[in-house]
Amino acid sequence: MLNLWYKNAVIYCLDVETFIDSNGDGVGDFRGLADRLDHIEALGATCLWLLPFHPSPNRDNGYDITDYYNVDPRLGTLGDMVEFMQAAQDRGLRVIVDLVVNHTSIDHPWFQEARRDRNSPRRDWYVWSDTKPKDADKGMVFPGVQESTWTYDKVAGAWYMHRFLKHQPDLNITNPAVREEIQRIMGFWLQMGASGFRIDAVPFLIEYRDQQAPKGRRDPHRYLNEMREFLSWRQAEAMLLAEANIPDKEVDEYFGDNDRLHMIFNFLLNQNTFLALARKTAAPVTERLKAAPPLPPSAQWATFLRNHDEVDLGRLSDEERQEVFAAFGPEPGMQLYNRGIRRRLAPMLGGDPRRLAMAYSLMFSLPGTPVIWYGDEIGMGEELSLPDRQPVRTPMQWSDEANAGFSDAPARRLVRPIVTGGTFGHKRVNVTQQQQQPDSLLQHMQRLTRIRRACPEIGWGQYEVLPSKEEGILLLRYAWRNNALLIAHNFSDRALSTPLRLGKDISRVVPLLSSDGDNLVGTTLDLDAPLELEPYGFRWFRLGPQRR
Repeated sequence: MLNLWYKNAVIYCLDVETFIDSNGDGVGDFRGLADRLDHIEALGATCLWLLPFHPSPNRDNGYDITDYYNVDPRLGTLGDMVEFMQAAQDRGLRVIVDLVVNHTSIDHPWFQEARRDRNSPRRDWYVWSDTKPKDADKGMVFPGVQESTWTYDKVAGAWYMHRFLKHQPDLNITNPAVREEIQRIMGFWLQMGASGFRIDAVPFLIEYRDQQAPKGRRDPHRYLNEMREFLSWRQAEAMLLAEANIPDKEVDEYFGDNDRLHMIFNFLLNQNTFLALARKTAAPVTERLKAAPPLPPSAQWATFLRNHDEVDLGRLSDEERQEVFAAFGPEPGMQLYNRGIRRRLAPMLGGDPRRLAMAYSLMFSLPGTPVIWYGDEIGMGEELSLPDRQPVRTPMQWSDEANAGFSDAPARRLVRPIVTGGTFGHKRVNVTQQQQQPDSLLQHMQRLTRIRRACPEIGWGQYEVLPSKEEGILLLRYAWRNNALLIAHNFSDRALSTPLRLGKDISRVVPLLSSDGDNLVGTTLDLDAPLELEPYGFRWFRLGPQRR
């Protein structure tokens, strides 16, 4: 039987270049990361997701790759990468890497060869047109920044397609040679020790770029079967985690019948979570959870609050999106692409420790596998003077020392500026201080990871949204292998209470975690009394069966 380890994992995402600098050049590197794995292990994470670390001109934070089989020299060597992988393995940490194969950099040797010679085998590795397509101004991923999805190349004498920015030409996934090369890339990093891949921009990866689907390949989702089959043969327990902001009607097409993707980021739940936080009511989350489609047995959602991109609110209505903007990104400089917010969670919630603690408790309790963005475990803020998505990609704040303990280099040489001054500056928000504060966000996150890993019902079991007298309260019940959990969250800034209707088969309710401190842990809850929650309060309970 396969070990579906990702079902009960805690994933920690980081960018090597902004985590820790070991050699004083102002850029984070693999040697530094290997030395700081103790922080991730102590946090309780079980898996690292690494953002792209390949050679790149870095016009798009490393997502414009020029060599899929190597490491950006700024971050170290392949040898350093191997040493890091060994250090992670020694700590029981799995590693998944970004698979960015929707496009390459315009500087990639493949594209350079393709543009120079129409008769080159590489020519058909990309998508070309002799005339500008009529839909060239449609389907842009970055409205307001991107001007088109097609650009004319003088050297090639033709137009090339790019779903993203013009320096990122799309690969032609209908070409068997391209698919074979993608398998080589996957095989290489599996051999290097990866436990799977986070696949970038999956809906764009699998779409057909030409006018007609190739013969015998009419369903573009069938390419996901190919990827899963290759992965299963090379490393049966490796997994595929997809960036796919999809509606419910497409979920089955992406997961398949246990033969396509293993995991997908739950963007719909994420957007409704921010709407619920803005309204201070659980209703949007409750409705989304009730409407969510069932998943195949081996499939899993990835739950998150923030990541390396903007908070994408594109699937909310215009009115709902404006509500979230008003609550968490009211200034134009806080918004991006007319659909998102380019801020970290802590400043979005006003630095309120109660709301932050509740929000992360909620994230860990939602159906799926939690994913943490580096720095969020200490409540880092953003640097809004940086362009586009970069405000949430500042260096990790390790201490109150110069450069936040990230690097010994002069500040002007840092890969990005440190967040300094104000409520979220490194003098006030850093790892060292929070390690010594028992009531810090870092300590809370460590408790959450321990509790989550001890509650496999969330990753493996079935959930039920229980009725609540108050719209501000979300009651979730999980069941798996004769074990059960009850988890309650108060989204409101008012104290609320609700009766519990757990059924006659439940005789004991034992607290596991409480926003009201540890005074409830180890006791039992009176089943005849209503559950009371303070403003932004939460409770985790294990349910015991009726004694016979």
